[in-house]
Amino acid sequence: MRCSSPHWRCDLMMKLPPQVNTAFEMLEAAGYEAYLVGGAVRDYVRDNSPAKDWDITTNALPEQVEEIFTGYHLIETGLKHGTVTVVIDQEPLEITTYRVDGDYSDHRHPDSVSFTRSLKDDLERRDFTMNALAYNPRTGVVDFVGGKADIAGDLVRCVGDPDRRFQEDGLRMLRALRFASVYGMTIEAATAAAIHRNKHLLKGIAAERILVELTKMLCAQGAAGVLRDFADVLAVPIPELTPMFGFPQHNPHHDKDVWDHTIAVIESITPEPVLRWAALLHDIGKPSCFSLAEDGIGHFFGHSDQSTSMAESILSRLRFDNASKEQIVRLVRYHDMPITADRKPIKRLLSKHGEDATRQLIELHKADTLGQSAICRHRIAIFEEVSQMINEILQEESCFTLKDLAVNGHDMMTLGFQGPTIGRVLQECLDAVLDEQIPNEHEALMAFAKDRQLKS
Repeated sequence: MRCSSPHWRCDLMMKLPPQVNTAFEMLEAAGYEAYLVGGAVRDYVRDNSPAKDWDITTNALPEQVEEIFTGYHLIETGLKHGTVTVVIDQEPLEITTYRVDGDYSDHRHPDSVSFTRSLKDDLERRDFTMNALAYNPRTGVVDFVGGKADIAGDLVRCVGDPDRRFQEDGLRMLRALRFASVYGMTIEAATAAAIHRNKHLLKGIAAERILVELTKMLCAQGAAGVLRDFADVLAVPIPELTPMFGFPQHNPHHDKDVWDHTIAVIESITPEPVLRWAALLHDIGKPSCFSLAEDGIGHFFGHSDQSTSMAESILSRLRFDNASKEQIVRLVRYHDMPITADRKPIKRLLSKHGEDATRQLIELHKADTLGQSAICRHRIAIFEEVSQMINEILQEESCFTLKDLAVNGHDMMTLGFQGPTIGRVLQECLDAVLDEQIPNEHEALMAFAKDRQLKS
């Protein structure tokens, strides 16, 4: 079959793994159509980037798919929605029958689906035009909805009526924000307006799904633009953000309101989940801690503690894993602590938090400073000096923890210490080493401990 309609594109051949070609060949040999759909086609049209997952759509019914692939490992992934996963040479392929969806009473999943013989009907039920493309090696890319033009124009546009698309599945709104951020695209005007109109539907979306989409959005290149343009949407799952919007700081160290400062910090920090979430939440407690002095200068006394408490609540509500939550909360708690290029306090930081967390804390401090007014920029050099100092300290293989000490609990027992006193004296030994009062050497530490014994 050769293309003659403007809906078809045949100028490029997509490189497919042999398992996908096998699936195409088997379905077509049985007399059925088969097309690749979803992210694989979208990313191929965008920049020919490699696919991670392979989704195939066909006019074969689920039971016909199972019959065709008899002998292969089959997983009835979503049989009622027409999907069978076929595993060919260890590659899972989701094969779904052309379908149209019924009502979405829960604003998330269709109540029912009806199978159809029309590829066009199947593609027109999808969320965004860039995701409504199909590909077959013999026919090229099929585009009934203008998806190729929108990809070329860097536009995220709903297929058909955007209000209907979002009322069918509220999570699609966050997916739109994510696509805009990840691909640096603009959300088309009617689609954007519908997101603002329907944002309340996010209240019915599972926290785990919201977390996945928000994290991907936050960690992508276009996060700042999305945060500026759709702050009201993000405030549905995280209402604690709202007081930050437009909140003036009345302080010479800040030339931005709390929300714009937060966005600037996010822009300046490594796009990694723990750091980006810490940047988003580090000042969330500021509005509730604001006070204005007689000289007209604004202050936010205790905002680190308030932000820490709020961050813990938000992260728990969004079902963060405990390890990530602990890391983010730690960064929020200490984001405003004084940092100086002094070996002793830096060694104490390393002892308390470890290398990774200390480096993250320094990066957050640096990004926080970059988001402040120009009079604060001299501090950037301090953080760069601290980073170099950390490298030097680590190269020295310095002692940071009790297990690094050249003495242990048994040594303390030989001096006559017992019970909880052993741990206390070992900690005093570590503190003395960190403060560079004594070297981390067995003889020196034993003498130091013995002196503690004589003074107790």
